[in-house]
Amino acid sequence: MVVYIHGFKSSPASVKAGLVRQWLKSRGKEGRFLCPTLPYGPAAAAKLLEAEIQRLLRQGEQLFLIGSSLGGYYATWLVERHDLKAVVVNPAIRPYEFSAEIIGLQQNLYTAEEFVFTEAHLEELRCLEVESITPSRYLLMVTTGDEVIDYRRAVVRYSGAKMRIVEGSDHGFSDFGAYLPEAMEFCGFGKT
Repeated sequence: MVVYIHGFKSSPASVKAGLVRQWLKSRGKEGRFLCPTLPYGPAAAAKLLEAEIQRLLRQGEQLFLIGSSLGGYYATWLVERHDLKAVVVNPAIRPYEFSAEIIGLQQNLYTAEEFVFTEAHLEELRCLEVESITPSRYLLMVTTGDEVIDYRRAVVRYSGAKMRIVEGSDHGFSDFGAYLPEAMEFCGFGKT
């Protein structure tokens, strides 16, 4: 089962989530995909994700996470709590340090829904910080052209993990589809 964790201001309608969903569907595994709509507040998002992960583990599912941007930050928190594996795509590194960019009125890129991100939300993000990671549990996929997050911070954070560093591209990882087979292989779906 693949749990896709979307990023800040994103939704299950994101392009990357759609590519993963379609990849699984085309192989007769459409029931092996979950992408919950996350609340904007980090504590609420973490609570929802934790409940979903626990539910799936109780059902005996073998889980793999794919987290993009802030979703990569959440995925890291979950991986270290539950001994899972994750593909983290242009993951947020210490997102609580970006107060100037994220405090205030925000708008979801897919739904146009508006919400307010506050100082209290930054503290909620800080509470989800993982001291250290287990490198073997991760495939880091970053783009050097990411205009939001400095990919080098992710390379340091996930030192020792399997990595795919893509020259150019952008924060949305517009050419993610070309690297999806590698991500899905890491998620246990074998070579494509």
